Amino acid sequence: MLKRILTVLIALPVAAALITLAVANRHAVTLALDPFNPSAPLVSLSLPFYVYLLGALTLGVILGGFSTWMSQARWRRRARNLSAEARRWQSEADRLARERDASIAGRGRDLPAPETERDAA
Repeated sequence: MLKRILTVLIALPVAAALITLAVANRHAVTLALDPFNPSAPLVSLSLPFYVYLLGALTLGVILGGFSTWMSQARWRRRARNLSAEARRWQSEADRLARERDASIAGRGRDLPAPETERDAA
């Protein structure tokens, strides 16, 4: 519940700021992708300015997430290896416990039955 409240408290101001940014920057801006002939570019794109801003923001979030994910790859690999090792050790412990129980059960058949009453002497 607290996480949801914090999300709303953060998301509402961010959404309001993005809406304000979009309304304030509605005019069209031409992005020329031809650096050698800027007056008559071969490839150009004319969009509202806020599209460029939001695109740059989105691209930054994606690249930052990818960079973080790549930098944490060794820790994820280590966790995977340790998890596999823990599963191997757990299966080994389970196998040894089954062998021990089978050995105890096998020895119990060879032993005489325990007496139900003890002498008070």
